Amino acid sequence: MYRCKRYFYLGSRATLCCLAVLACMAVIPKRQSASEVSPDDSEHVTPETPRKEVLSGDSAWIVSLHKTADSMEWSDQLVRHEWRLQQRPNSFDCRILDDRDCVVREGTRDICLEAFTALEQAGQMPVVRGPTVIVLHGLGESRRSMRPLVDFLRNHLDATIVSFGYASPKVGITEHANSLASVIAGLPEANRISFVGHSLGNIVVRRWMGLAPAHDLARIERMVMLGPPNQGSQLAKMVSKIWVLAALSNGAARDLVLNWNEVARDLAVPDCPIGILAGGKGDDRGFSGLLEGDDDAVVRVAETHLEGADDFLLVPVRHAAMMRNDAVQRATVAFLKTGRFGEPLGPQPAAVQPDQPGVPALNPASPTDRLSP
Repeated sequence: MYRCKRYFYLGSRATLCCLAVLACMAVIPKRQSASEVSPDDSEHVTPETPRKEVLSGDSAWIVSLHKTADSMEWSDQLVRHEWRLQQRPNSFDCRILDDRDCVVREGTRDICLEAFTALEQAGQMPVVRGPTVIVLHGLGESRRSMRPLVDFLRNHLDATIVSFGYASPKVGITEHANSLASVIAGLPEANRISFVGHSLGNIVVRRWMGLAPAHDLARIERMVMLGPPNQGSQLAKMVSKIWVLAALSNGAARDLVLNWNEVARDLAVPDCPIGILAGGKGDDRGFSGLLEGDDDAVVRVAETHLEGADDFLLVPVRHAAMMRNDAVQRATVAFLKTGRFGEPLGPQPAAVQPDQPGVPALNPASPTDRLSP
């Protein structure tokens, strides 16, 4: 069993690494010094362990790496601000994380659900009410990757910001959509819900929309898509032609690499104002020499297209750096508030040409009648 799990993990990581190499991504997270590590990075601090020792040099970096790897093993099922009940995919294992990402309870779903309810009734976690924004990370990432954007949204929006985490390498897109459904169903007092998705996170939302009941869909207000592979991924097609990498693909990566045509048929087009934000250089070369046309080093601008979108903005930023980019952050807030990104930041493409024949191109300069003030 251990050997199988180990190969499963290595397979999914190999696929993600190859995707990064193929995209020529040079964006590597900066190693944090002791002074830069936030309190959330120190869940292993105990009364017997000096804080300096835990947060010093390589120790802090190793803890951060461990937390990121661990988070990709679990998917959120219930979320109350930073508190969450998670389940390990394909198992009955559940756990509760507090607002510092520390595990406070482990066990079966029933045991953890009972404990979660008791904590909520005791006032340990505030209820989520009113306008709510759910933020979703991309493939092979975790909630930590979205933290810069989440912090910005909390400082500039009068809404509750919920960061949804899911174990992208472990199971397929439909399973992640079901986890999102559980989180949304568990927020009955969130009367207006908007989404901000990065990359694969947008595909998870669109799959959820294809499964969601009408009363949940009626609560959806707006959606901002950051670098969404709405038309599939040329990069994934490259991987599919390398049999070793294709065979090693697991979870949502396998859906993108081998099963995209089947996945695409089940994706809904959001029936709410949609803003698409793509990364690129505004030319026909983009950031990657391997991809055709303009791109953000992972997703081509043409692949972000979605029929019925209300606004489009091209920003000179790489795929992995979108969440930290000031222009992206400001444009996201603007769309969530008004349904428009605001003034373009530079040269914009005349039209975003889709890869699928028969689908009209999106003119980023054309307003639509769907926007609400």
